[in-house]
Formats: sequence, C-alpha cells, structure tokens
Amino acid sequence: MNTVSSTRHGLVSRVVILVALMAFAVLPLLSMLTAALAPQNSTPPGLAWPEDPQWQNFADAWTAANFLALFESSVLIVLGVVPAAVAMAAAAGYGLAQLDVPGGRFVNALLLVGLTLPFEALITPLYYNLRDMGLLGTRWAVILPLIGLLMPFGVFWMRASFLRVETALTEAAELDGATPWQIFRQVQLPLAVPALSALTILFFLATWNQYLLPLVLIDDPTMRTVAGGLGAFQGEHGTNIALLCAGSLLIIAPSLLVFLFFQRHFVKALLQGAVK
Repeated sequence: MNTVSSTRHGLVSRVVILVALMAFAVLPLLSMLTAALAPQNSTPPGLAWPEDPQWQNFADAWTAANFLALFESSVLIVLGVVPAAVAMAAAAGYGLAQLDVPGGRFVNALLLVGLTLPFEALITPLYYNLRDMGLLGTRWAVILPLIGLLMPFGVFWMRASFLRVETALTEAAELDGATPWQIFRQVQLPLAVPALSALTILFFLATWNQYLLPLVLIDDPTMRTVAGGLGAFQGEHGTNIALLCAGSLLIIAPSLLVFLFFQRHFVKALLQGAVK
C-alpha cells in the first residue's frame, strides 16, 4: 500500500508541476491576446475577455508596421542562414565526433570558447569588416555573420549527437566498403534526424528573432527581420498597447507553428542521451 501511495503521490506531483509550467507559458500569451483585442488607445483588461473583441487590430498592426515586407525579408534571411548553418554544423560535428581530425580537440576547445562570446561584443568589428567587403546594408551582412555566430553551438550540439551513435554501426559499414561520406550520409544522418530537427528549430528561432544585427548592419527597415520592425513599430506606437500586442502576436505566430511542427523531434533529441 505504501508503494502504491508513494507512486500516486509522485504522479500527482509531476502533474501539478507540468500544469504550473504550462500556465507559466500560456498565461502571458492569453494576456497578450486579450490586450490585442481591446479597443485601441485604451487600457487593456488583463486576462478578462473584452466585451467587443477588436479583431481588426491585427490587420491594422500588419499594415502599420509593413509586416508583409518584413516577413518576406525575414523568410529570405532564414532561408539563407538555417539550411547552410545546419548542414555545416552536421558535417563539422560528424568530423569531430567520428573521424580522426588532426587538432580536433583544439578545434573543440575553440568552439567552447565561442559559446561564451556574446553577439554584442562582435558588432563593431563586424561593421567595419562588412563595410570593407561592400556588404553593409545588404541581407548578406546579416546572413554570413549569423551563420558563423551560430556555428559554435551547432557543432557542439551535433558532435554530442554523433558521439552517442553506436560504433558498431560505423564499423559494420566500413567492413562493407562504405566511404566516410557514405557512412555520414546513409548511416549517421538518418540516426541524427531528431538532433537535426531540434537544431533547425533553435537556429530558426535565433534567426527569426534576431534584432541587433539587422538593426546595426542594415539601413533599410524593410530589409530587416520582423523583430527589428517591431522595435521601430514600438517607437511609433508605444502608447497603443492593443496595436503593439497584436503586432507582437503576429511575430510570435511563426515561431509557435515551427515548434509545434517539430516538437516531437525536439523532445526526442533532448531525451536521447537519457534513454541511452
């Protein structure tokens, strides 16, 4: 009986913790939604549902902030950063984990140092380097540096994933005459799909929500990311809480959709080491 009671008590405790965490994540979004549906230039009602929801606020925010151009620019930047960064991180992580790379430990140590460098500390040298290269003011001024800045974490993440792969699989492929490239493409990559999916989510969020680099390196507001556009929108409509919340929800929506689409792989990647 004591064992059954303790098991039920542990189950109830876990459910309570999960509900509390869910409320901690969902309640701010609900508060933003109710504020976004309030009349413009009014005091938001908190979590209370407004009597006359103003769904037009989303259309007004979309038009006022020129979100169509910002979304197009963000998509172009994401497409330039995420596929290239994920591919390079996977290849580098496989090399450091499974191949006898000369100086591999030194490279890994450099990557760990790179994880400690904040983006803000690199803005000034990046600005002058990109100016000398003639890329300042273009989307390449964000895409290329962002790929490099994401590499330390990406390589570290994929290296940890490839280290968990059983060596017997690689040895069996080598006995069958497979080349390192064939082993990487046909054996290792299929096993790393959860880690790749999780890394894609993280890179997407880091790129989509990038604020500082586009703001400093691109002069044209329509060529920045939606996060940068929200900053300019806040300066113009900072007192209009309803319109500001509507614009914020428009920016958050793609991130939520991407996470919901990849969440199964994301959770699987986080639990892979514990399961093993």
